Amino acid sequence: MSFIQSPFGLTVLMILGLTMFGAPIGLSMIGASIFYLFFVGQDIGIAAEQLLQGIYNSYTLLSVPLFIIAANFMSLGAMSDKLMQFCNALVGRFRGGMGHVNVISSLIFAGMSGSAVADAVGIGKLTIEMMVKDGRYTPSYAAAITAATAVIGPIIPPSIPMVLYALVSDASIGYLFLAGVIPGILMALVMSIVNWRMAIKHNFPVEAPVPLRELPRITWESLPALMMPVVLLGGIYGGVMTPTEAAAVAAAYALLVSWLLYRSVTLRAIYASLISSARNTASVGILIAGALVFNYVVTIENIPVDIKLWLDGFHLNMWQFLLMVNLLLLVLGCLLDASTVLLVIVPILIPTAQALGIDMVYFGLVVVVNLMIGLITPPYGLLLFIVANITRAPFSAIVKDTMPFIYALIASLAIMTAFPDFVLWLPRLMGYKG
Repeated sequence: MSFIQSPFGLTVLMILGLTMFGAPIGLSMIGASIFYLFFVGQDIGIAAEQLLQGIYNSYTLLSVPLFIIAANFMSLGAMSDKLMQFCNALVGRFRGGMGHVNVISSLIFAGMSGSAVADAVGIGKLTIEMMVKDGRYTPSYAAAITAATAVIGPIIPPSIPMVLYALVSDASIGYLFLAGVIPGILMALVMSIVNWRMAIKHNFPVEAPVPLRELPRITWESLPALMMPVVLLGGIYGGVMTPTEAAAVAAAYALLVSWLLYRSVTLRAIYASLISSARNTASVGILIAGALVFNYVVTIENIPVDIKLWLDGFHLNMWQFLLMVNLLLLVLGCLLDASTVLLVIVPILIPTAQALGIDMVYFGLVVVVNLMIGLITPPYGLLLFIVANITRAPFSAIVKDTMPFIYALIASLAIMTAFPDFVLWLPRLMGYKG
């Protein structure tokens, strides 16, 4: 029997067919998996059992909606404005100043939200407005650098994609978060260098320097917002909170700072933010549910084992395997949703990675960076469409201006892949034994 005629082959074809007709990928996986169970004569109630056990037995998954709520609360009111003022005071005086502000603000915001999309539509929208004001930067360049810097969001802890990776790999979330710190700073550094070169090439303006005597006041006003990553990460690595509890604290902290301290949030805005968070959570939840059911089908079909045996036939060493994974994920990342790849494709690759002795924390960082780069890679990079909708700039112009950042990020990925100690130094410093 050929693959296409096999029960699993028909299941895959059904998922592809349903998604082509516009069905959500999560519902497509659930429907196709139920078809598989019926076709092979198993109780279709197993689908519900796998879904419920996977979701309700995973305390870690609760952090996903909480981080989504925290990101939405941080986008409210004056919190983002204060961060922008602080970043402008620091780096606005340099050539391509607003571009550097974009990079630094994304780096700081990344330590709060854990989501690339939240970065792009939250503080990213504010930086775009500041960059295109009075024609200082072209809308396409403002969109391009905003999309590129938003990629840092899930690399610097906290990170929703890393939570999903931990779900399928059993890697430590705390050490995964730590592994993202230095690579995230490297990505910010290379994008600042690209922005500096582009600023010289296109003669982008230098912002009026903020007087040094104003810096203490601006820092003091921004301090409540700047303290959020300290509260979040300090609680996790100080042993006070689990990552899930830290996500709840982050959401509460963001709300209290915006509402009580900055007094810039109305009850109507809070309600709208909660509704938006619920919709985003439902979307992610359906995808996770579909992946849990489909992964049961993948497991009973021994697909990971078959893939491992197939790859063993090529006699790949660790570096050849990592190169293959990088190429595969860079392509899939620009065609599929990152969560889909994390929950469906990555579990198939993990057994081979483990057999080759690849550390799961290091592998997780490489996987997540790959998928985040995919968010700005044409033709279907999600962040490109988001910033195009914000700026109304021609999509082709945004893609052209994004390419230097993509090349720089791929170079960063190559460094992370080639030097595992670069990724694992900080986790090991904090006690990781991998």
